[in-house]
Formats: sequence, C-alpha cells, structure tokens
Amino acid sequence: MARALAQVERAPDSRETLDLLNRAYDEPKAHVIGITGPPGVGKSTLTNALIAKWRSLGRSVGVIAVDPSSRRTGGALLGDRTRFTTDPEDQGVYVRSMAARDRLGGLAGLTVSGMVLMRAIYDVVLIETVGVGQSETDIVGVADTVLFCVQPGSGDSLQFIKAGIVEIPHIVAITKADMGAPARRAMADMKGALNLAGRTGNDPWDIPVLLLSSMHKQGIEELIAAFDQHVSFLQDNALLMSARHIQAKQWLIEAVREKFGRVGMQHVVEQLEITPTDSPFERLYDISQTFEKAWS
Repeated sequence: MARALAQVERAPDSRETLDLLNRAYDEPKAHVIGITGPPGVGKSTLTNALIAKWRSLGRSVGVIAVDPSSRRTGGALLGDRTRFTTDPEDQGVYVRSMAARDRLGGLAGLTVSGMVLMRAIYDVVLIETVGVGQSETDIVGVADTVLFCVQPGSGDSLQFIKAGIVEIPHIVAITKADMGAPARRAMADMKGALNLAGRTGNDPWDIPVLLLSSMHKQGIEELIAAFDQHVSFLQDNALLMSARHIQAKQWLIEAVREKFGRVGMQHVVEQLEITPTDSPFERLYDISQTFEKAWS
C-alpha cells in the first residue's frame, strides 16, 4: 500500500498509475466513512477509538488523515497520528497522512486516489478531514457515510442552519458528552437544525444524532452500529452504486478541469459522461490522449 500510494503521488497521471487505480476501482470492498467537523472537536481521538473497536471486531482499517498546510511555508505538521495508539506490528491497520497543500474543502488532492486503493483492500476506510468551518463539504464526494462532529457550545440551531455543512452528514455526533448539560443542549440544537433544514422526517434515512465521549469510550458501539445500519440502508435501496457513480463523475470533471483548465473542459464536455460501470481513471486517460494528440 505504501509503494502504491507513493507511485500515485510521484506520477498521478501516468498510464501505470491510472491502470493501478482502474483495477482498484473495479474491486471495491470497504465501507468508506468520512469524519468532518471544526478544529478541536475531537476527530483524531474519535478515529483512534473507532480503530480500536473495529480491530477488536476483526475488521481491517485503512485511515487517511488530512492535515492543513501552511500558506506561508507550504509545510504541514501531519500530527493527527500522534493521537493514534495503534500497534505498529498490526498489519490490519494502515494510516496515511496527507497534506491539504493549496486545496480548500477539507481534503488533499490525492485523497480520492488513496481512498480507491484502500477501498479495494480493507474492510473499512476512514477519512479524517482538515478541521472545517461552514462550507467545506468535499468529503461528501468521497465517502459512503459522512459523520459530522459537533462540539458542545459551538452554536445554536440558527448557526448550524447557516453552515452549509449541515446539509451533508448521514450521522451526527456530539463529542465530549462527558460535559453533561452543554452536550445535551448541543444535541437538542442539532436536532432542531436538522429538522428546520428538512433533513429529518422527509428523507428516507432518518439522521441519528448521538452523544459520544471518546476518552470514556461512551457511545462508540452505538456509532459503529449506526455506520453499519447506514451502509445496509444504501445497499438495500440500491443507492450505494449510484452514489459512487456520482462521486466518480465529479472526480473526473475536477481532474480534467485541474489538468486542462476551463477551455479544456469546453472541448471535452461530451466525453465526461460515464456509466455506473465505467472507471473515471480509464476515462481520464482517454481524455488525456485526446489532448496530447491535438497538441502534437
């Protein structure tokens, strides 16, 4: 896995890399879960608790931890894993840190490629985003299930509604539940925000709002049960394949736009349509070949 990810970072658009990603894309295995929320909400501590629980259940876990990069120096601390207490000899866990570099949205430029590789190998792939604010919602284009973490005292119902991020989660967790009354108030505010935003009652999936305390291992089993219920809901209603198809199409559009720009997008817009069985990595190679022939 380390060698494969290094190859993707070294030559992301090479035929060898795209063939590797194409094979991995055609053999999805894992349930992909995204964890997002503001800085300090406890995403890394929660990730550590989830890894431990999944490993105790015999499930293999791949983790992508995205850290923010300095606009001044370009460097990134990549410090999320300092909160992970994984056994270095455990071959059932693989953690990969990624720097966000100049990307907004909470993810790194190679998060999708890394996710596709891990999805073909592990039982669960967990993506921890950069600490986000009100509008960084890229995680919805990568994960099957999105968990939004809320810290007690971080806002009322109106504040959550103003945040575009309230529109994307499939599960909401109120962290640091050991704080007591503030956590219960945050839970009530979040439920009110989801109701006012039309995310409860009308949707086929009723978004659960859970109280968690990672330090005290409170609510971890309930959260994993909610993850399992959501992926079962997607599979039972034939929604998993369609959701991944939408994600693949969006990735292809963004990849072409990043590589060839706005004018390039206009020239290949008809080639961007893909079926649910098409691989976006294979299509990117075809489009790249079209441009190279035109330039030559």
